[in-house]
Amino acid sequence: MNGRGTVAGFGAARLWTIGLVALAIVAPFFLYPVFLMKALCMALFACAFNLLVGYVGLLSFGHAAFFGGASYITAHTAKVWGLPPELAILAGVAVAAGLGTVFGYLTIRRQGIYFAMITLAFAQMVFFFCLQAQFTGGEDGIRAVPRGHLFGFIDLNNTMVMYYFVLAVFLFGFAVISRTIHSPFGQIMKAIRENEPRTISLGYRAEHYKLVAFILSAVLAGLAGSTKALVFQFASLTDVDWTMSGEVVLMTLLGGIGTTLGPVVGAFLVVTMENYLAQAGSWVTIIEGIIFVICVLTFRSGIVGVIAPYVTGRRTSAEHRPEEIELEQEPAPRKVPEPAGETR
Repeated sequence: MNGRGTVAGFGAARLWTIGLVALAIVAPFFLYPVFLMKALCMALFACAFNLLVGYVGLLSFGHAAFFGGASYITAHTAKVWGLPPELAILAGVAVAAGLGTVFGYLTIRRQGIYFAMITLAFAQMVFFFCLQAQFTGGEDGIRAVPRGHLFGFIDLNNTMVMYYFVLAVFLFGFAVISRTIHSPFGQIMKAIRENEPRTISLGYRAEHYKLVAFILSAVLAGLAGSTKALVFQFASLTDVDWTMSGEVVLMTLLGGIGTTLGPVVGAFLVVTMENYLAQAGSWVTIIEGIIFVICVLTFRSGIVGVIAPYVTGRRTSAEHRPEEIELEQEPAPRKVPEPAGETR
């Protein structure tokens, strides 16, 4: 019974995934494509952050360094060096990987609030570097970044073509994350999250796995930042500011930490609020805060964390067959031995 329920749950999840992909394909015909591209970039950023906090248990307040740093490098190499978009994105991702390696090596031995504060300190160092460096343009940023031609013949200046390129990048990053968390490596990450000392006692090098997860998260965050730089054709200090790190935490909490689709839902929700509540001016932050408090109080596990078990049909066995648990807990009757001298 439980096996069939699990198979049915995975089948329902697969159908939902196919349906969401189909919806994303037709979405630009009904919604503003630039809005959708921003949401997809932020969704990939949130998924990268969730890989670290949701499956390893490391809360980072410095992911804006990878997102914004890659954005600056992609914008600079595309505008000044004249690199095609694919190489400009790879350059940004490479810088994000380098930053992730250095930051991860220096911070991965810490946990909890100490880890969060150290990552925030490193991110602020990157912010002030971007503020003072000449190639970043200071407070003006890098503007008029050319989108170019992908592989030399795909014109990204066409908005619809650019949208489907961003969608392809998002699906690639999402597939990498999904494959990672369902692989043996992902199972070890979850074991480290649940009980690191026990994982170490089993012979696994926990710091090695955490470092690899940190670098992978930084790479995917850099991929999101690089793509966003081409979408909006500029890179600014907003992408590397500490508020960007706080925003991705908000997205992940709203959608559901440790869920696959949670960060995507949270990112679309936050971007939608920012887009349609822009006329409220400074009240946007207050409105977002109120909605955040309501969601946290209503959905303790995030929106997807609460809704997903009902949508996919995967619930605990206690909800479906409570009588089985009672039978399992009932002790088996003991057989009374017959007296030694009694015959039949």
